Amino acid sequence: MKTVFSFIKPYKWAFIIAFFFMLTELAVELIQPLLIAKIIDEGIMQQNQQVVIVWGCVMMALAIFAFLSGVINSYFASHVAHSFSFDLRQALFRKVQSFTMETFTKFPTAGLITRMTSDITVVQQTVYMCLRIMMRAPLLVFGSIIMSFIVNAKLAIWLTVGAPFLLIFLYFTVKKGINSFSTVQARLDRLNRVIQENLQAVRLVKAYLRGTYESKRFGKIAGNLKVDTVSAMRLMETILPILLFVLNVSLLVVLWFGAGQIETGNAQVGELVAIVNYAMRMTGSFSMFAFIIMAFSRSKASAERMEEVLKAKGIEDTWNRNLSDHGTGEIEFEQVSFTYPNTEAHVLKDISFRLKPGEKLAIMGATGSGKSTLLNLIPRFFEAVEGRVLVDGKDVKEWPLKQLREKIGLVPQQSVLFTGTILNNLAWGKKDATEEELIESAKKAQIHHSIMNFPKGYETRVGQKGVNLSGGQKQRLSIARALVRKPAILLLDDSTSALDVKTEAALWDALGDEESTMLVVTQKIRTAKEADRILLLQDGHVSAYGTHETLLKGSELYRQIAESQNEEEVDRHASRNS
Repeated sequence: MKTVFSFIKPYKWAFIIAFFFMLTELAVELIQPLLIAKIIDEGIMQQNQQVVIVWGCVMMALAIFAFLSGVINSYFASHVAHSFSFDLRQALFRKVQSFTMETFTKFPTAGLITRMTSDITVVQQTVYMCLRIMMRAPLLVFGSIIMSFIVNAKLAIWLTVGAPFLLIFLYFTVKKGINSFSTVQARLDRLNRVIQENLQAVRLVKAYLRGTYESKRFGKIAGNLKVDTVSAMRLMETILPILLFVLNVSLLVVLWFGAGQIETGNAQVGELVAIVNYAMRMTGSFSMFAFIIMAFSRSKASAERMEEVLKAKGIEDTWNRNLSDHGTGEIEFEQVSFTYPNTEAHVLKDISFRLKPGEKLAIMGATGSGKSTLLNLIPRFFEAVEGRVLVDGKDVKEWPLKQLREKIGLVPQQSVLFTGTILNNLAWGKKDATEEELIESAKKAQIHHSIMNFPKGYETRVGQKGVNLSGGQKQRLSIARALVRKPAILLLDDSTSALDVKTEAALWDALGDEESTMLVVTQKIRTAKEADRILLLQDGHVSAYGTHETLLKGSELYRQIAESQNEEEVDRHASRNS
């Protein structure tokens, strides 16, 4: 929790001011029973009206002063809490941006969303309430006990009889409450994950008529959240009745013995009234303890979850270091092997090949053969466990990540677009690109004419995840976004699967003029045979490597793939002619 709450440090003076005025409010509240005792004993009991008026005016002035202190305290407490939460949210988001892909696999997306929304809100509210009432309540209890001993020590002892029991009870309640609310937040993560999955796959859910099933699944998970939340809240609700019972018993004892002392002349009426007043203040403060413990338990659970993110392994890189960069996209794999974290099976094993600047490599293989993983090693999303990946003769581990990734244009397997205009999405690839550069890249990606057919052209709004665009349009926009970078290395991960034959052919013709070194993951022989070389993977191993003609002669697997695709084309032509 130290890391999380260290974000309060920049606002320590505002925190101190808020705390000071909270103490001012507290001091006024602790003084008032003494003034009431004075008014009763020296004014009412002595029938001295002047004492009543003077000290009554003093009490009124103190009440106004306390009110103003409360307003100032609230202002600075709000400033500290909201500034703290803003900085913390920014830090969490920056930390997530710095995650290695290995670290990303440890945190579900829904869990990260919960941490940056719900968990931060919980901690923010706790910081605010801490400066308003949470610190004030226990201080008022201890202050009331001390003032009671100052007024009449014999009567004050009876107020503290139940204190040891209450402290032990509160300790175990807080401990159990923290565990309970940690479980609740974990359940909330699971609920958010189900909502996220369902909304992302809404078309599939509707197509397969799985709405009822998804509703039942959601109901079960929401039910588990409800059960755990109710259990945690019931624990918190037991606090107040027990606290009030112990305090009311103590108050009755004080009244009993106080009445006896007044009769014997060992105590004054004003003293008993003052101690009863302090007892009532303690009762009011203890009634806040249930809320305080609940807030503290939830806050601690949330802070620990955010601490996990803030202390997670990020990108270990020297951003201020630069390497002399005179290369133009040469790539070499030297006996590279890779396994995903916490697994033993090799996804890639002993991969070796070399691409000269400007060459094009087609990567083929069955699903799960390691094609996408191979691409991920080049921008260092993951690091090889054996061997070396070289870019322009330097191990990618030696490249500063910023400098390495500026050389690369990536088109992922699943096209990802952001809410905004088409122009914004294209410029996302290069923030200082001119409009002419953006249009040029769109033309090369064969998407310019489609864009111009939209009513607003390049200013057309792209819906969430490109929902208002076809699969082929999203793929071509993703390609254009990569091309605008003018990258030395272009990675295309099966990114033409939604294109028709004519459009794809035109795209490859346009890309023929690019000077980028290209690695293209594809399942299409007609695409692969246009490459300088083809890398055929099978179960993470290199099954064959060479040109289209070489593989046709020397690789049985490649020949089978080629024959199956040729047969499909024959069947299509036959069906059209019939």
